[in-house]
Amino acid sequence: MTFSLGVVGAGQFGCQFAHLFNLHPGVSAVYVTDELPERAAEAVARYGLAGVKESFDALLASDVDAVAIFTQRWTHGPLVEQALRAGKHVYSAVPMAVSEEEIARIIDAVRETGLVYMMGETSYYNPATVYARKQLADGKFGRIFYAEGDYVHDMDLGFYEAYQYSGGERWKETASYPPMLYPTHAVGGVLGAVPAHAVSVSCVGVKDDRNDGVFDKDVSMFGNDFSNATALFELNDGGVMRTNEMRRVGYPSHIRESRFRFFGTEASFEQLAKVSVWQDKHNVHDVSEEMETRPSMSLDDPSLANVAPELRDAFVSGLAPVHEPERLPEELRGAPNGHEGSHHFLVDDFVTAVNNGTLPPVNAWLAARFTLPGIVAHQSALQNGERLPIRDFGDAPGTST
Repeated sequence: MTFSLGVVGAGQFGCQFAHLFNLHPGVSAVYVTDELPERAAEAVARYGLAGVKESFDALLASDVDAVAIFTQRWTHGPLVEQALRAGKHVYSAVPMAVSEEEIARIIDAVRETGLVYMMGETSYYNPATVYARKQLADGKFGRIFYAEGDYVHDMDLGFYEAYQYSGGERWKETASYPPMLYPTHAVGGVLGAVPAHAVSVSCVGVKDDRNDGVFDKDVSMFGNDFSNATALFELNDGGVMRTNEMRRVGYPSHIRESRFRFFGTEASFEQLAKVSVWQDKHNVHDVSEEMETRPSMSLDDPSLANVAPELRDAFVSGLAPVHEPERLPEELRGAPNGHEGSHHFLVDDFVTAVNNGTLPPVNAWLAARFTLPGIVAHQSALQNGERLPIRDFGDAPGTST
């Protein structure tokens, strides 16, 4: 079986994913739409796509079977719901949404339409998360009672350029996006391995002091002045999860921007920028080699001309030894990859779910568990760290944790 797909947003990641979807044997045709028509036309020409749709509404009115949304991060919720209600399967970049209400509306739309929704969370396929998931399944951790997930990406390392590329002249208004409203790389890496969900949170936000117009309440469209935030979550299984979202930090995010730690009663696993270790009650084992990804293309590839040099590693990092490439279609072998080898798996899992009528790994219910904790954490930070409850939308139909 095959299906047609329309990519919404021909920006930096949208174009790369359009190329991967076009290579996949389960996709028959890929169209593109963008608010800047020249970007869409350039993507069609570069990757041999099926054509340009003049607008999002025109795309939804067409006979494409699915859409993949790569628009500004705060716009996803309403666009996803509109696409589902128009009868389209949906792949969405992170985050799922920016409010509990938007999340609830997406889940209702998925339930009522029976269509596939998948959030493209890269950390679910991060080598560390894959490794921890396997070790837990084999019973080697014992009980995981504490875990940490960090998304550590300094603004100076490419984010200024990225926001200028996507935000235009008023980019500072959007560059102040609250860190905890982009929580899924940190939360998803933990809960992608640990079968639990957050039930409460206390979060502290760190107010920015750079004074350059970013993270300035008077400039921010979000009224936000937090550049860093740390949250402590209670999990439903009695365990604890801590996450960091950092945008002002002395750390080489181009080497590894998401990192994780898991502590169990029998063993633990810890990851830094270049070192990963498995530890039991007797010894420490260096497993860094299993986490090390291989480049999928050159950092100087012409397709990355509009990407800041500090961000290019995220577009080229390929598979690690811990991955299972044998399950991927041959057509993706050697194609550009990114975010520590996750892009090929993201594309393949969505295509497989649509063609087989099955739930993708990061379905709407799991996406809610990756997203809503951060939304509530930001509210906690605004209330001086008050501990707040986190709603759970339950398990996806036919699954349980």
